[in-house]
Order: sequence, then C-alpha cells, then structure tokens
Amino acid sequence: MSIFSRLFGRSTSGGATVQAMAGEAAQFYSMDDPRLLEFMRKGGGAMTEAGISVSPRVAMRNTTVLRCVSLISFAIGMLPLHLQRKADNTNADDHPLFRVLHRRPNPWQTAFEFRSLMQQRALGASGSGTKGDAYARIVRSGNKILYLVPLDTDRITPRLRRDWTPEYVYRKAKGGETVLPQRDVFHLRYGISDDGITGLSLVKQAAEAIALAIQTDTAAARLFKQGMMVGGALAHPNKLSPEAYDRLLASMERREGASNAHKWLILEEGMDAKPFSGTGRDSQNIEQRKHQIEEIARPFGVPRPLLGVDETSWGSGIDVLGQFFVRYALNPWFEAWQQAIERSLLTEREADLYIAKFNAGALLRGSMKDQAEFFAKGLGSGGHQPFLAVDEVRDWLDLPDNDNLPPPPGQTQTGTQDEPSQAA
Repeated sequence: MSIFSRLFGRSTSGGATVQAMAGEAAQFYSMDDPRLLEFMRKGGGAMTEAGISVSPRVAMRNTTVLRCVSLISFAIGMLPLHLQRKADNTNADDHPLFRVLHRRPNPWQTAFEFRSLMQQRALGASGSGTKGDAYARIVRSGNKILYLVPLDTDRITPRLRRDWTPEYVYRKAKGGETVLPQRDVFHLRYGISDDGITGLSLVKQAAEAIALAIQTDTAAARLFKQGMMVGGALAHPNKLSPEAYDRLLASMERREGASNAHKWLILEEGMDAKPFSGTGRDSQNIEQRKHQIEEIARPFGVPRPLLGVDETSWGSGIDVLGQFFVRYALNPWFEAWQQAIERSLLTEREADLYIAKFNAGALLRGSMKDQAEFFAKGLGSGGHQPFLAVDEVRDWLDLPDNDNLPPPPGQTQTGTQDEPSQAA
C-alpha cells in the first residue's frame, strides 16, 4: 500500500468515522482536519529518535505507561466528588449537579467510568494523543444540568472568539461541523499549555522515553525469540573436521530461541565446554530498562515503588510515598477538576455558594495504628485537649452517625469539654 493510499484512502470498516489513517500513529477525519496538516508538517507525526512513532495506543502497551495512567485515572474515578456548600462544608445533595458529579453523569456510565475516561484523555493517553484535553457535552433542561456526555477529543478544535470567549468546533461522525458555545462544553485540560486553551499531552511529551523503553523491550523479546542463549565457549584440542563442524552447527541452530535455552550439546572429537559468567553488558541492559521506568514515571509524578520497582521501600515508608503521590501528582488534577466544574457547570451566583471537592482523605490517611492514635488524642484521650467530636471521626471513617453512642470522657454530647463541678 502506498503512502498516499494510507494517508488519503477511506477506511473500509464500513463507518465514516476515520476517513484517513497513517498506521496507529495518526487518524484523520477529513482533509481539513488540522491534525493532518500537523502530521505532514512534522514529516510523519511523533517520530522519535528511537525510530518509532509513539501514539497513545502504542504507548499504552508499555507497562509503565499503563500503570501510570491507571493509577491517576483510577484515583480520580474512585474518590468521592461532592458538591458542597461553602457556608458550612455540607453536601449540597439537593442541587441537581450533585447527582451528576457524584453518581450518574449520563445514562450509560457510572461516575467512576466517566471520570476515569476523562482523566485518561486529559493525560493524552487516548485517541491521537496530540493534546492533553478532555471534553464533555453539557445536556440541560432549561438551566438544570441533566447529563455530561463525553466527546471524542480528536473531533474537537477549541478556539477563541474576538470577544475572548472560547468556542468549540465539533466534527460530526457523518460529516459536517457544528460550533458549540462555551456554555455547552465541559473542558478539562492539563495545566501546562502552549496557548492557554489546550493542554499538553503527557504521553506526547514523554514520547522519547517511551520509545526507548519500547525498543529496549523489543530487543529483549527478539533475543528470546531468535537469539541463542550462549552460556559458554567450546574448545577443541586440535582442528575440528568439516563433518564435525557441520553436525555441531546444526545442533546449535536447533537450540535457537527461549524454548531451547540451557539444553546440552553433544561435543565432537574431544571438545571441552567452558561456561561464561555474566557480563557487564547484561547488567547494563537490566539497568537501562529500570532507568526507562523512572524516565517514563517522572512526568506523571508516580513514585517508583508504586510501579513495583524498589522492593526495599515497602514497609512504613510506603504511607509517606502514597502521600507524596497524592500531594504532587493528584492534587494538581484535583484542582483542575474542581475549577473546571466551577467554570463550566456553575453560574456566577452558584459559584459564590457552592464548591466541588474531592475527598482524598482515604488516600492521605496513615496506617490504622496512626489513625487510632490521632483520633484518640483528638477525642481527648490521655488528658489531651479534645478538638474532635465522635460524629466527625465517624464521618472521616465513612461510618453513619450514631446518636446512641456516649460522648468520650471529658466531653459533653456537643463535643465541648465539661466544666469542672463547683463544690457546694
């Protein structure tokens, strides 16, 4: 198939979704798709120095990329997202948006599925992966938000109008375009941006590190598939005869590949086997593969132990690494979600009254022993000044309120410290 056929030939899958393709690296939906111009201008898309083009589909085959994207996307998906009142920090469960954010964003997705998908796209790990953006169509009935419908990132091009308000050009699957106003689109983007409108794709920015890791894995796989596991040398006391050489060569060729590794050879004419020890090159290859894991994880902000690299870090220090992951990898995304919700889903008046907030307490808590000590001191155990009430502790532990529980020693039912009794 010629390059022109690959670029401009229509898909034969029966649908009009993808009208032009260039392997797995790029898919184009029309001749005026701006990504087609970018692809041709760069001479084939995201071609790396390692010699391969890294698309999100290719990148997600790397276990480090898959793990980094999964950790961040699943964390965003599983943590409760509540709409709260600013006045008293209570859940605004009477507001229509509360149900959309917390439980049912649309008829076919759970809140976990919706937020995980949006987060994956914002990381640049979906579609063409050229930008770090995720979009959802806002479906309203009057001013009431009913659903959030995810939109294919590759079909949307954001742009600014002359009055500095954004709008979104959406290319339909069956052809044609429609322009969506800012009011109808929920836009989540990575905080670092070239133009302030679209975010950078982390997968695209880490393409060189991902490509080198893929090529390193490919080289190792080819060694096991086609290489001979050489464990030593064969020494002959004199000169090997041609007949013995041919038999020995045929025997060695039958031992190519991992399935034939470490099988014995039948030696010829008094030959002696001298085994090899491990070489520095073998150790260097292992270190290279570990280094690429760290190189890929660095832009995502995922600590190495969470990728199964540093076994020695497991133990008491893993709680600290988990808190590190929340503070420096997830917190920026929490803020990006919360402010995008305020911008796109709340009116100016509602933004003064309500705030969307992730509950990351479960990820930031220490061990059960540390929690028990903290709550005990907070409730006034050991003579400490109490600063917590029983209902607050039960709420942090996701336990229901229980009014039948007696207050801790030194506290009244309202959580304040008892006054010392006065002698008559």
